[in-house]
Amino acid sequence: MKFNPSLSLEKLAAFVNGEFAGDPDFVISGLNEIHMVEPGDVTFVDHPKYYDKALNSKATTIIINKKVECPDGKALIFHDKPFDAFIEIIRKYRPFEPSEKAVSQLASIGEGTIIQPGAFVGNHVRIGSNCLIHANVSIYDHCIIGDNVIIHSNSVIGADAYYFQRRPEGYKKFESCGNVILGDNVEIGALCSIDKGVTGDTIISAGTKLDNHCQIGHDTYIGRNCLIGSHAAIAGVTRIEDDVIVWGRVSINKDLVIGKGAIILATSGIDKSLEGGKTYFGVPAVEVRKKWRELAAVRQLPDLMVELRKAKLLNSEL
Repeated sequence: MKFNPSLSLEKLAAFVNGEFAGDPDFVISGLNEIHMVEPGDVTFVDHPKYYDKALNSKATTIIINKKVECPDGKALIFHDKPFDAFIEIIRKYRPFEPSEKAVSQLASIGEGTIIQPGAFVGNHVRIGSNCLIHANVSIYDHCIIGDNVIIHSNSVIGADAYYFQRRPEGYKKFESCGNVILGDNVEIGALCSIDKGVTGDTIISAGTKLDNHCQIGHDTYIGRNCLIGSHAAIAGVTRIEDDVIVWGRVSINKDLVIGKGAIILATSGIDKSLEGGKTYFGVPAVEVRKKWRELAAVRQLPDLMVELRKAKLLNSEL
């Protein structure tokens, strides 16, 4: 998320009631999670395991719960609860905006686009030309839809990320301030859910097609001309490169990379990154030829057990 206009270190520290180290006029231009930061961003860290990662990241302002020396060219904000401070910043600079109409007056709709009755288009949404948005689709605030996109009924574009921090008193929600970007010629089936990025973008690139009942997690990137079968569940921060085919009821764990041109057969479960240009099957998925050999060997086990019993009886008689 970008701040418009940018903020000063002194102003942001005062807002969260934190001390700071650095130039009071140090410029903060955006806000991002640690895995998405770029120069100008503020991020947070609240666990010793990740102090070095945060302090050495591209982020130039870090909210931290330990007094440490400020790295050159950066700024620090000291706060007892960095996660809470980060959430308060999101709530301040990306507050929830109620809509008064089914299609917000703050939305931009391209020429030739059809929005069927019952669809919802939120604030600051941008939809390109010649799109078809079917009945009962919900497109949340700030989402970006390209040209010639089709979204079928009851799909939700831009729901909050499924992201919570566990506390003794319960779970604290990580407020989402990212969005969803659908490229040109994308088609989204019925009853799909595509979550917005926590602080960045969930992206489905040009030409990709989703079947019905697909779940796409926050900050996931899906490349060009991919096919995603029905009931696929793709966890957050996953990267699927161009020309990948994911067949029905495939589950893909978070933070993985699926290489260009990979094919994942139906009902597979993916627990590690996969090379491109190969076909995979199984739980956990492996190259399909290896899996076929495993299955063939398993089918032979009953007969092998019978032969072993016969051999054992024969040996005992001798």
